[in-house]
Amino acid sequence: MRCCVRTSCGKRLSRIEGQVRGIARMLEDDRYCIDVVTQISAVRAALKRVEEEILKDHVSTCVETAIQSGDKDEQRRKVGELVATLGKMRA
Repeated sequence: MRCCVRTSCGKRLSRIEGQVRGIARMLEDDRYCIDVVTQISAVRAALKRVEEEILKDHVSTCVETAIQSGDKDEQRRKVGELVATLGKMRA
């Protein structure tokens, strides 16, 4: 994973970590259910953005490198990993 992606994802994950701690405090403080659910939804959306950024990086580095290598087995392996991962994401 490239450095800039690692840095930006790391920053996003730190913010998400803070959001999750905030949700735990909301539960401890017996906050209104809809407010808690709203925050949970925001965390899921933020995680989805991190996931998308990492997948884009994977395609533009790992998959692209396999394609450029000309190694058919490596190409199949990388594309297979990607398809399997996308399938898990949909489940």
